[in-house]
Amino acid sequence: MDADLRSIQEARDLVARATEAQQAFARADQATVDRIVRAMGDAASRAAEPLARMAVDETGMGVYEHKVLKNRFSSDILLEYILPLQTVGIVGEDRARKVKELAVPMGVVAAIIPTTNPTSTAIYKALICVKARNAIVMSPHPRATRCVLESARIMHEAAVAAGAPAGLISCMTTPTLDGTHELMAHDRTAIILATGGKDLVKAAYSAGKPAYGVGPGNVPAIIERTADVARAVAHIVDGKTFDAGVLCSSEQSAIVDAPVERAAREAFRREKAHFCSPGEKRLLERAMIPPGGKGINTAIVGQSPHAIAKLAGFAIAPDAKLLVVELTAVGREEPLSREKMSPVLGFYVEDGWEACCRRAIELLHLGGVGHSLVLHSRDEKVIHEFFSEKPAFRISVNTNSALGAVGYTTGFAPAMTLGPGAWGGSSTSDNITPLHLINIKRLGEEIRAYHDPLRDTAPARGAGSAAAAPGWTDVAQRAAANAAPLAAAEVQGIVERFLAEIRSVPR
Repeated sequence: MDADLRSIQEARDLVARATEAQQAFARADQATVDRIVRAMGDAASRAAEPLARMAVDETGMGVYEHKVLKNRFSSDILLEYILPLQTVGIVGEDRARKVKELAVPMGVVAAIIPTTNPTSTAIYKALICVKARNAIVMSPHPRATRCVLESARIMHEAAVAAGAPAGLISCMTTPTLDGTHELMAHDRTAIILATGGKDLVKAAYSAGKPAYGVGPGNVPAIIERTADVARAVAHIVDGKTFDAGVLCSSEQSAIVDAPVERAAREAFRREKAHFCSPGEKRLLERAMIPPGGKGINTAIVGQSPHAIAKLAGFAIAPDAKLLVVELTAVGREEPLSREKMSPVLGFYVEDGWEACCRRAIELLHLGGVGHSLVLHSRDEKVIHEFFSEKPAFRISVNTNSALGAVGYTTGFAPAMTLGPGAWGGSSTSDNITPLHLINIKRLGEEIRAYHDPLRDTAPARGAGSAAAAPGWTDVAQRAAANAAPLAAAEVQGIVERFLAEIRSVPR
């Protein structure tokens, strides 16, 4: 059997096992669910370091220390947020309107795991799925299979030891495109959590199932003239270099207000940024943009600035943290204005926050509308304008975007899947939590009686018979008595019954 057929059969087998496990787990009470989720999170946290090492070694991307932090973010910080959530039983009640809301799990979740953040995404998705009493089947990127399998194994063992049914958490060992499609389109798959490239997310939305997907970021970082420039630059460098720039929420271009340009350049240099010469910029473009001009060369994703510069054909200082390229336009004219997923940062200068804003909107529409934006400013009016008007659903202020948008340095819901909303082609603009993975069943009691307006006006058909349906005589009688005219729907019903009676007369 070839790899595609093995992958398809494995997807079917895992979904069947997950379905059985989930049906048993659906009866668990909140205390049982929380005990299992805590055990999973604690096990993932203890394994944060070896899982990070596996992820770096297998994918060849990112920074070990930063992957450790991401793993603990997806276990420890996520646990703090989700454990208090009510996901079992009555989750809402409106006594005045006599409505109760009951949490109902969705079923089996197909989870697509990317190569850029494999172990942290696996931990995060497993925890939010199980918290909502769902089962999860993961399909990892082929270049991240071993580390995702290990993440799933650790959490599955912890869950079973805490009382979960076997098969609740699983991972494909032979992920192929055909197998992943089978997983997403399977009759027993209830919903898809898709994190990955644009084509994969599009495939998830085309699988015929509800799906939450995360698209590209291309996050602009604005340094407005009232900002603490040194602090703003430090934040941008931290965000752009975190895990070698693989988070979709990381800064892609800095937009500097003209009056603080000189201070910003000096601050970037103090932070060990290498400003590329025009010649180095051209070399970078050739190295980073594949033939055809679409996307980014995957060989540079998550690599160090030194590796990227070497690939491009030039050298940088040993202590350089990132490469900065000066840009003047957005789009085809400046190919590095797109999302770069590496420690390469675009640099624009615009005069005034309005001009900075226009440039930011251009960047978002190039590939990241609805996702994220970060603003460095101390002007509350400017902050409000960006919040109310800009086409991004996560606007972080005076922090780094890479970790602000996911909820590490901000109060946003901790998440590794960030919806870009309808603007970005998604069904949600939220950071995805367990509450996105439950259905709500509602119970409603009568709060106002219904009185048929025709019941009291209809004449009887005779002794012991049911009341006759109103006919043309009733209309005339009501008109003669100066009664209120019949509504259009009532008249239509009378006409339909009259025509039916005519058609029923023998000829």
